[in-house]
Parts: sequence; C-alpha cells; structure tokens
Amino acid sequence: MEFKSILLPGIEDKRPIIISGPCSAETEEQIMETAKKLSENGVKIFRAGVWKPRTKPGGFEGIGIPALKWLQQVRKETGMYVITEVATEKHVYESLKYNMDMLWIGARTTANPFAVQEIADTLKGVDIPVLIKNPVNPDLELWIGAIERLYNAGIKKIGVIHRGFSTNDKTVYRNIPQWHIPIELKRRYPNLPIICDPSHIGGKRSMIKTISQQAMDLNYYGLIIESHRNPDDAWSDSAQQITPDTLGEVLRELVIREKVQSTEDLSDLREQIDELDNEILQLLSKRMRVSREIGLYKLEHDMPVLQTGRYDHIRKDRAEQAEKMEMSGDFALKILEAIHTESVRQQFEVMEKAKK
Repeated sequence: MEFKSILLPGIEDKRPIIISGPCSAETEEQIMETAKKLSENGVKIFRAGVWKPRTKPGGFEGIGIPALKWLQQVRKETGMYVITEVATEKHVYESLKYNMDMLWIGARTTANPFAVQEIADTLKGVDIPVLIKNPVNPDLELWIGAIERLYNAGIKKIGVIHRGFSTNDKTVYRNIPQWHIPIELKRRYPNLPIICDPSHIGGKRSMIKTISQQAMDLNYYGLIIESHRNPDDAWSDSAQQITPDTLGEVLRELVIREKVQSTEDLSDLREQIDELDNEILQLLSKRMRVSREIGLYKLEHDMPVLQTGRYDHIRKDRAEQAEKMEMSGDFALKILEAIHTESVRQQFEVMEKAKK
C-alpha cells in the first residue's frame, strides 16, 4: 500500500504534527475558548468528540450534530482545521455535510470489521484524511485489516493513532503501549504516518509529557493530546486532559531528534528493553494471580502449600529450557527461586485472608 500525505494546506511538514482539543464537545463556549487558547499555543488541528458512546448507557454520550456546527465556528474564527470521530454511516454522512477536514476511527470501531467496512463504503469517492486508532486488544492484523478496508475503498490519505491496548492487569498505564506493535506496523509500512495518543495511553495528565517524548524518540510523526479549558470539570476523561497552556509547555520541552534512527540504534534498543521489562512484570503479575488461586484451592482441599516433587520438576525443566534459549541454567534457576518464593508468600497471604 502506498499512502498519500495526510498533511493539510498550510501545515508545515515537521515533526511533531499536533492535534489537540477536548475529549468531548460539551458547550459552544467550552469549544471556542479551548480552541482559541490552543491556537495561541500554535496548534493547527482541533479535535473534539461529537458522538461519545460509553461502556455503559446513562452517562454523557456526546452532543451530536449541533456540536459539528461549533467545530465549523472554530475553523471560521481561528483558521484551525477540525477533526472528529466517526463510528457509523450516519456519523460519516453528517461529518462530511458539515465539512470536517479530517476524521478518525476509534479503537472499539477498529475492532469491528463490519463497522469499518460500513465507514469505508460510505467514504468511497471522498478525498479526506482518515486516522485509524489501534483496536482495543493487541491485534496487529486487525489494525492492518482496518487500514486495508479504507485503502481498498479509495482512501489513500491514511494515518494511524497508537492509543495503547486494554488490559485487566494493574499497570501504570490506562492502556499499555506495547510499543513493539506500532514499531512492527511501521516496519511493514514505512510511509504510514503514526500519531501517538499519550492521553489514552497514560490515562492521567502527569504521564503525557513522558509518553510524548517516548513517541518522538521512536520517530512518531505526531501527537494527538486531549486539552480542555478546565480539565477537572470535563464531562468525560477529565483525569487525562491538560490545559492549552500546559500543552504549550509540553511541546516546548520536547526534544525532537531529526535524525531517523534505525531499529538497531542504541536508543531504540533501550526502548525495546523498557517495553519488554514492562511485559515481564505484567506476566509475573498474571502468574501471581494464578498462584493465589492455587492457594485457595489448596486451602479448600486441605493440601500443603509446598509440594517438593512439583517444584523439583519445574527447576529441572526450566533450567533445560533456558539453556536451549542460549541462557545460563543457573541464571534461570535464580529467577525461578525468586518467583517461587513470592508465589509461596502470596499463597500464604491469600489463605490467611480466606480463614478470617
């Protein structure tokens, strides 16, 4: 696939391309005030969610079509381009009717090939940049499938948004980045622009600067960051939004290395190490959860915590596996001993709690 540039007229082709605005369009006053402050901080593309279906019904689910008029007013008064999220044929139709400059497809929509195909069919013959967020789950092929559906419909101005992947495990992230997935996507499609969404990856405003810098160090094309005139009062995702002035500070402090680094460059390798370490910790967390479940089972069936035969077998088997993987067997045993010690501790702990 050969993609065309997603750049709009008047926007300099210089990293990072910045898209910013509130999670949701709430009121005309909120939209206009936020947009004007973002414009003062150099932002050229204004984002706002118009339709906001939530996990459960009953909450704020977006203003809908009236908010598209507010985005038109943003463009008229500030000269900024405007972009919103679409998830259905109706969303696309209304967004085009109100002359949105760009569209994006959300993570939950990307995960639904039927919905993506509906959007692609509706966009046939339309020359508009479309950004595709990664699916909720870490499925690279599903992400590529969404890209292909849009491309096959004639949309060539395509970019992707890396917003992280959902997990049930406790992590510092709202959505774990799993950087290796967008890196692999970029390897397959070198001319595909990748934009990072640090707001959704971090889930809290304190992480936006760090994640933005990581994205720039990985040579991402741009950033999409949620910004609100008064984040604490936002009607949705208040914890991950920042003020326009704070955004300006974040952007001024970013270090942009113009030299394109290869995947063998030391900084890239260190990024991979950081990501792998995070994955190891997540796997260990899952293992400990299973250990706690085993502890409860042993309690219910009056079994001893330590079963020597099982542990001896594990030690021997894992050491042999490690040596086959070009690692020291002694190194593997040290790790396993530490893991086993923590597993036993957690089994005792959960058993004591269950007795109370």
